[in-house]
Amino acid sequence: MKADFFELADELCCELHTGEVLLCYLSGERSDFVRFNRALVRQAGSVEQRYVSLRLIHSRRQASARVALAGGADDLATCRSAMHRVREQLSQLPEDPWLLYADRPQSTSTERRGRLAPAEDVVSAISAAAKGLDLVGFYAGGTLYRGFANSLGQRNWHEVDAHNFDWSLHLHADKAVKSGYAGLDWDPALLAAKLEDSARELHRMKSPARTLRPGEYRAYLAPRAVEEITGLLSYDAFSARARATRQSALTRMDQGERLSRKLTVVENTEAGFSPPFQEMGYVKPAAVVLIDRGAPREKLVSPRSAQEYRLRLNAANSRENPDSLELSGGDLPDEDILAALDHGLYVSNLWYLNFSDKPAGRITGMTRFATFLVEGGQIVAPVNPLRFDDTVYRMFGDTLERLTRSRELLLSTSTYDERSTASACLPGALLESLRFTL
Repeated sequence: MKADFFELADELCCELHTGEVLLCYLSGERSDFVRFNRALVRQAGSVEQRYVSLRLIHSRRQASARVALAGGADDLATCRSAMHRVREQLSQLPEDPWLLYADRPQSTSTERRGRLAPAEDVVSAISAAAKGLDLVGFYAGGTLYRGFANSLGQRNWHEVDAHNFDWSLHLHADKAVKSGYAGLDWDPALLAAKLEDSARELHRMKSPARTLRPGEYRAYLAPRAVEEITGLLSYDAFSARARATRQSALTRMDQGERLSRKLTVVENTEAGFSPPFQEMGYVKPAAVVLIDRGAPREKLVSPRSAQEYRLRLNAANSRENPDSLELSGGDLPDEDILAALDHGLYVSNLWYLNFSDKPAGRITGMTRFATFLVEGGQIVAPVNPLRFDDTVYRMFGDTLERLTRSRELLLSTSTYDERSTASACLPGALLESLRFTL
């Protein structure tokens, strides 16, 4: 796929008119997909796809087209036709005042090889480990490809092997346990251990559930619950554009508000699964520190924001959201979580999150899947769903007591159009108080 893409780009660059610049961005994958219901295979298949975005630039004007490639001799003709249409559009467009692209070639090549199992072996391992359980899940695994080439001679390539199995174990009604297993290397033993943990949590769900009154409770948020909060924040909280226009949920940090000194947030491209370059050709730094011990540091600055707001570019994507988010770990060992919580709620997952007051950083949502009441450091009963409503400045600020020493790697389960390369590396969080309203 790499050689084919660069050869295609070379051919297209040879056909440019005077003064034109061409940017090509490839997104492709070879993936196996398996859907499970009641621990049985309900749907299985494989996908090989590749799309190339062609962006033509001339006299501060730009236009683009996205083309599906078949991997054969017709690809060049298809792209030529697309370039012809883009060129016709370009002459009718006004100048783009915020246009900025990499004009100093910086070529890179990264490959992260993993040990992926054939789909048949994956199915066998999951079926064996989930025997007797009511499992619903979705597996996606294979190689993801991203590439960039321009008419200035720059060539970038990124290739990563990754798998992601996301599942729920169902008991009855709304009682279930959700978990997952993701990474570079497929390990049936590790999968079995994670499913065992889920089965133990499911067994605890058999006890009569408690309905708690609204109020403030000590709470432990497991990494997947933390991910729901950081995922909502990631839409625009770290965006330079959103901060400049005061649309960010963290706008108050630019006015002096601070989070806990225990919290450091980094866009860690070097450790993530996403490509170290973006669609306009800029190469990303290995890491961008977004929050340092509770204080704001850098924002994610895309080329357009850099041009519009006169900011220092750090090669963020056009959406200015993190692709490889990482939160610092703390000092709380996993085996001490319940003892440290003592009396409160153990929250495995959250869902239906949204902002109830975005300028104030206030978030609302529901507990979901395996939320337990803890008394004296022991789980005593599952808890019926509760709605929380609290600010990020309390959850990750005033009431953040400790973070777990271990962190969990969580890959995005998004498969809209293609498998996402986004990931997060997150600890669990022990909160002195979390506000529940319903």
